[in-house]
Amino acid sequence: MPHRGLFVGLVTLDLVYRVDRPPTDNQKIVASDYTVAAGGPATNAAVAFSYLGNEAIVVGVVGAHPMTQLILTDLQQCRVALADLAPTRSDSPPVSSIMVTEKTGERAVVSINAVKTQAIANSIPTDSLQNIAVVLIDGHQMEIGQAIAAQAQAQAIPVVVDGGSWKPGFETVLPLADYVICSANFYPPNCQTAGDVIAYLLALDVPHIAITRGQRPILYWTATQSEQLDVPVVQAIDTLGAGDFFHGAFCHAILQEDFKDALAIAARVAAQSCQYFGTRRWMEESFEF
Repeated sequence: MPHRGLFVGLVTLDLVYRVDRPPTDNQKIVASDYTVAAGGPATNAAVAFSYLGNEAIVVGVVGAHPMTQLILTDLQQCRVALADLAPTRSDSPPVSSIMVTEKTGERAVVSINAVKTQAIANSIPTDSLQNIAVVLIDGHQMEIGQAIAAQAQAQAIPVVVDGGSWKPGFETVLPLADYVICSANFYPPNCQTAGDVIAYLLALDVPHIAITRGQRPILYWTATQSEQLDVPVVQAIDTLGAGDFFHGAFCHAILQEDFKDALAIAARVAAQSCQYFGTRRWMEESFEF
């Protein structure tokens, strides 16, 4: 049966170019391919969650600027609903310019993120958690994320935190999380190693913790386990969005599997996404995860 997931955070317009290499100062280059799609960690996670057969709602700021139509069209095509926290906002939504290097699949990103599009807690729809099975918080709408995470915890709805990088205010959200999945670049204050990060999160009583490290094994901890999990090794065409799709797939899998198996399923989805350029083409084929 499909589940409903709520994904709280950043909504951007992503302009993605495939290039031989990023330009140097004062250099103009020609891309070999390009694509335009909605982006942001919570948004891409919602896309993956929907792709895996569920109902996804992304909560963020989009507004009424003409460029938002591109975002809305892409979300509609991906069967992702939008709860816009500022529907009458006239300013441009955040736009990300991204270059993907052909030989390595690595990406370079220029973005303003949600710095100028912060919403306040009283803009949350009153029925936002109705029939919701899982919540993901990416930290880009921190006040909104903290309020929704607190409501979810009170209703025994699992809360997943995407710890892509440390953001001020995360200390108010992390204690409310059931699952914190960090990248290798997630360093809370005074943390310099993975061990420091784990100690920090354990001190907040986070029950399930994982650190993803690209093609290196995932590190994960529970109250009774401290293990590593190998991930699929693939020839990466484009790593853009892989972490986001990991989180969306994890939200799908954790509703059916234990922590380790959910991480394994998420890793397979992320690996699959890396084998296609852009953040949508990998979904044009059917796969068994």
